[in-house]
This record gives sequence, structure tokens and C-alpha cells, in this order.
Amino acid sequence: MPAFVVRDLCAGCGACAEVCPYKAITVTARLAVVDPGLCRECEECIFICPNGAITAA
Repeated sequence: MPAFVVRDLCAGCGACAEVCPYKAITVTARLAVVDPGLCRECEECIFICPNGAITAA
């Protein structure tokens, strides 16, 4: 399952987008958005998020 952003926890810092090797994450209006078509479930974004705003479930 592709990564999922928990909107209430996301601060829009962009750390997840910077670390994503597949460019599957963009930050728009201070909110990270995952493109499920590009996400390859590597979970790098989950580990880097300082707010725990990204999950795989």
C-alpha cells in the first residue's frame, strides 16, 4: 500500500519530498501529497518525517 499522509500531523516541511527517490511526494499549500502511482513503498518518507505524519496503512 502506498504511503499515506495524516493531514492533521503534517507541517508541510518537505523532508519527505526531499528524501523520496521516486519523486512521489509533493508539498502543496503546506501539506504533503503522495502520488500513489509513483510511490514504490520504500518507506523512506515514513522514517524521515519529524511529525510522524506519514504511514503505510
